[in-house]
Amino acid sequence: MGIFDILKGQLIDVIEWTDSSNDTMVYKYDMNGKEIMMGAQLTVRESQVAIFVNEGQLADVFQPGRYELSTSNMPIMTALKAWKFGFNSPFKSDVYFINTKQFLDQKWGTTNPVMMRDAEFGMIRLRAFGIYSFRVTDPEAFLKEVFGTSALFTVDGVEGQIKRTLVSGLSDAIAESKIPALDLAANYDELANYAIQAINPKLAPLGLGLTSFVIENISLPEEVEKSMDKRTSMGVLGDLNKYTQYQAAEAMREAANNPGGMAGMGVGMGAGVTMGQMFTQAMAQPQQAAPAQQAPAAGGFCSACGAPLAAGAKFCSNCGQKQEAAAVCPGCGNAVTPGDRFCANCGQKL
Repeated sequence: MGIFDILKGQLIDVIEWTDSSNDTMVYKYDMNGKEIMMGAQLTVRESQVAIFVNEGQLADVFQPGRYELSTSNMPIMTALKAWKFGFNSPFKSDVYFINTKQFLDQKWGTTNPVMMRDAEFGMIRLRAFGIYSFRVTDPEAFLKEVFGTSALFTVDGVEGQIKRTLVSGLSDAIAESKIPALDLAANYDELANYAIQAINPKLAPLGLGLTSFVIENISLPEEVEKSMDKRTSMGVLGDLNKYTQYQAAEAMREAANNPGGMAGMGVGMGAGVTMGQMFTQAMAQPQQAAPAQQAPAAGGFCSACGAPLAAGAKFCSNCGQKQEAAAVCPGCGNAVTPGDRFCANCGQKL
């Protein structure tokens, strides 16, 4: 092997990168101690950008396409190097491939509840979660501000920064929209679009941009949700009196069908009494109390005015009408025939 072959083995004539991962954002081309030959072939695929860095200074940027490296398409590198030995002179430079595709299905969520003032519930705390996607929009700014000289940079490096910016932007969007808490679910798309417009200017200096932002759920605190469930249940029930009657009747039926032996029977009887009282009270609410019937007087009733008579009374204390002593049973007030020894209705001895 001659000296020319040895030197040729130290030159790079093809530069390209194929990404087999889903989260690699930046890949530094491995020179392995070699130098790039002028006239080498550079292949930049779709969703990629190649950046040449010379001695720490950003030189040339190549968009998707195939290039033959020469002074014509590397003006910055040519000016920095000032080659004096023709187009085939080798040069050393760091080559970074920037992945500009969309990084999809990135999950976000509120680590801590977000405070919000609601017109109906007052001060409440909200939690939310969803997904988002983003991409590198400015490779040069991304190189300068984010990954620097890293040989490999993945989504994990910017995930935390983006999530916190998302939560902050969403909080501002909810507060400025003044949408009631009960109507948030009907405005997820509007809130998401508003949040994208508010968040992208904050990510632009980093060379990043949101391409989509999806709100899957915004949840209220547990105690507020319970209050809402109770209010909803009351609206569904409608007539509470009828519902109370139905519940009391169902409880009595369940108590009667409870097979618990003697102990269960005692408990069932106690429950039955309690439920019976509840049922009676429930039934008495929508209905008027039935008029009480008068118990028969001990001396019967006056034949003239119908007032009750005392036992053995000969005159009515209400109207003064003279009463027939043997015409009425003193036990039930039923009319009897003079001379009868017992009342035909109740058996009372006369």
